Amino acid sequence: MKPPVFRDYLTETDPAQIEALVRSTDFFSTEEIAIARELADDALTQSDAGHYRFILVEKDRQLGGYACFGRIPGTRSAWDLYWIVVAPDFQSQGLGKAILDQVEAHIESAAGDRLYAETSSRKQYEPTRGFYNRSGFDQAAMLPDFYAPGDGKIVYVKLLITR
Repeated sequence: MKPPVFRDYLTETDPAQIEALVRSTDFFSTEEIAIARELADDALTQSDAGHYRFILVEKDRQLGGYACFGRIPGTRSAWDLYWIVVAPDFQSQGLGKAILDQVEAHIESAAGDRLYAETSSRKQYEPTRGFYNRSGFDQAAMLPDFYAPGDGKIVYVKLLITR
């Protein structure tokens, strides 16, 4: 088995592969899947002029996971982690942490010093919240009933050391 290969650019086939990857997790709604595809399409057409940045990882010649992130407009050095998704066949192998490490390195090289992530408070998202906690994020806010009654938004922040 070859080691994972990371890249920070999109190819013409990536938006469809990202959509398929997000769908394969059985974790996201139809609307969320469409948003993941839309962000990839936007990044592909806008290239470096666009807001969204991507880290993709290929493992065993297939898209094993990706992250979408971007600088938060109007801030000096804060970034948002919009998506981080790992294919079901590659989960629990450290690939999510490896992708996050690549994201953080990119942000630090751009003089970013904090990374925000948000997720749902629903029980389904316990593994996601555990991932953020294990990865050094701290809960910064909880907005009850944000997405729907009983479905709050939890905002996490991680302070990064700039190089």
